[in-house]
Amino acid sequence: MPSQRRLLLGFLISFTFVILFLLINHYTGLNAPEALLIPLRWLPIAIFMLYAVKKKSLTTWIFFSMLAGVEFGYDLPVVAKEMNLVSQIFIHLVKTIIAPLLFGTLVTGIAGHADLKQVGRMGWKSLLYFEIVSTIALFIGLLAINISGAGHGVIVPAAMTQGTLPEVHSQGWRDIVLHVFPENIAKSIAEGQVLQIVVFSILFGIAVAMVKEQYRAPMLRFTGSLTAVMFKFTNMIMLFAPFAVFSAIAYSVGHMGLEVLLNLFQLLATLYVSLIALMILVFLPILVFLKIPIRNFIRAVSEPATIAFATTSSESALPRAIENMEKFGVPGKIVAFVIPTGYSFNLDGTTLYLAMASIFVANMAGVHLSFETQIIMMVTLMLTSKGVAGVPRASLVILLGTAASFGLPTWPIFIILGIDELMDMARTATNVIGNCLATVVIARWEGEFNLEKAKNLDLESEE
Repeated sequence: MPSQRRLLLGFLISFTFVILFLLINHYTGLNAPEALLIPLRWLPIAIFMLYAVKKKSLTTWIFFSMLAGVEFGYDLPVVAKEMNLVSQIFIHLVKTIIAPLLFGTLVTGIAGHADLKQVGRMGWKSLLYFEIVSTIALFIGLLAINISGAGHGVIVPAAMTQGTLPEVHSQGWRDIVLHVFPENIAKSIAEGQVLQIVVFSILFGIAVAMVKEQYRAPMLRFTGSLTAVMFKFTNMIMLFAPFAVFSAIAYSVGHMGLEVLLNLFQLLATLYVSLIALMILVFLPILVFLKIPIRNFIRAVSEPATIAFATTSSESALPRAIENMEKFGVPGKIVAFVIPTGYSFNLDGTTLYLAMASIFVANMAGVHLSFETQIIMMVTLMLTSKGVAGVPRASLVILLGTAASFGLPTWPIFIILGIDELMDMARTATNVIGNCLATVVIARWEGEFNLEKAKNLDLESEE
């Protein structure tokens, strides 16, 4: 531990020195030779790599990949321009997770209840709450990105804007509603129609809950095992994330230069400010209205939210979130239903991000979207974002589909991937907090919330 602290301190000192030296060199006309500047810039990155080796954390390696990717793309732009394949492989791998993880999680959560009447009652209450809060999150994101204007002003090389976009057909509201329901589940999986997979999984879960125990038990064992395996599968793919981030940001810098980072970090800052606004303007008033002990709620959600922030995975925080919310006074049957369902329908941080990122893509591509078009885009996102299911970076798939639906180019999305890890940390933690809050809301609505337990929260007790 002391050696880790020394390495981190050494990185901060060397990084600060290098930044100051580069600024002095740029603004005073010192004109230091590149042979000196290159090893000087790599020095803090090398120190941070030693820190990552000691830390043994995926998140730390992600940060290292970002720093190294920026420098690699700046020093070797010709090589960096050929590295986009790695990030594309990563997106393909993410797509393979979605269908089985959705199916296993939803069927297990729904069919595990014996009282289907209460399941139905909790279902419509949850969906109503999810839709209201998610819609508010979408419009907070839309407002924030229009105020900040992130993405405007980047000079894009002509080579990146060339290419043939897929043909896009305009869709009315009837087409959008019809698109929610699957006609062939195999086709839905093959085409990555995540919302259709969600609908099928919910109906399948209800059907499993209605059959006799002798038929239900084997199916629950299968879906439970499938879910556990897919969580492990997700962890395997996340090991590839540092390489994807390195290649994506190196590719971006190699194509567009360091000036792209200004707009990317503008997007990052806009996202973090918007998520804080969501918590203060939406989550906090809900807690006050329901007369929930705010300090103890923060204690209950802080650990699962921190786990989600560090791992960028809602699934990694699921066991502790369920445990803490039960200790906070929410009945286990409500927690077990609401949180897994919320992974598909209540991703407040992700929906806010999708609203921002969609407009950012248009801004970066120089495409003007009218207010009416932005509203239609938000309605589309309200439907398509329901199938993200908490899988790390699966929102990129939704973003690609949204861009294609509105005739936007897709290359800015791969540029966003360069800092997606930093954005994913914040939005995933927000998703977990939002789902924990949803369990409290539904428990209050059902009249089963134990207020005394919440007031005397004991996270150390074993139940």
